[in-house]
Amino acid sequence: MRTANPALNAKTFKNLPAVMDADQAMSIQGTVNKTFMMLVLLVITASWTWSMFYTTRNPATVFPWMIGGAIGGFAVAIVTVFKKHWSGITAPIYAILEGFFLGGISAVFESRYPGIVMQAVTLTFGTLFGLLFAYKSGLIKVTENFRLGVVAATGGIALVYIASFVLGFFGINMPFIHESGIMGIGFSLFVVVIAALNLVLDFDFIESGAEAGAPKFMEWYAAFGLMVTLIWLYLEILRLLSKLRSRN
Repeated sequence: MRTANPALNAKTFKNLPAVMDADQAMSIQGTVNKTFMMLVLLVITASWTWSMFYTTRNPATVFPWMIGGAIGGFAVAIVTVFKKHWSGITAPIYAILEGFFLGGISAVFESRYPGIVMQAVTLTFGTLFGLLFAYKSGLIKVTENFRLGVVAATGGIALVYIASFVLGFFGINMPFIHESGIMGIGFSLFVVVIAALNLVLDFDFIESGAEAGAPKFMEWYAAFGLMVTLIWLYLEILRLLSKLRSRN
């Protein structure tokens, strides 16, 4: 069992305490409910930084919240991965912090390309529900080769991003990542597809956890893992749309 999502990897459901009472076991519905609660928390804090930007029209006012949210969210995510039983507390905190980051960066993109955020949100949730339908209906089957392909592609993308980050310190840019040429758009489109396919792996892994009778706190952890993929997908769609809009 593999998933490219670092929060939902092959060892996620191993070495967990046995559950004797069915009411204390993880369920798909419970995971859905907790994912919804995290989305609500994210939207609340995102709306706050969004409104702050549009009140001042100055990116500098939201920049500390964006950076703090991004760094804080990353730190909490690392804690959650290693302390799964804390996820009932850390997962909501992660959603709150990521909301500060997403609200600010979304507002900056919206100021440059009006209407882009609504397009990105619509495409993100359209992709989510479309792939969920495809997975549940059997149109997409999660085979071992499918898993290996998505994991390998996700790892390759991660290496490219890390290389770009490191090279940036030496003033070297990787144009096909950041520019709006054919290669740049093609790269972003590829990343969006891989991020979307990670959702399918997440669905499969969550379903497997529920079938295995994982402890109840794993609902929060599974919701956290799904949120990680959704946030990545949204940001990549936002990046792709901005490249397309900049060509007009």
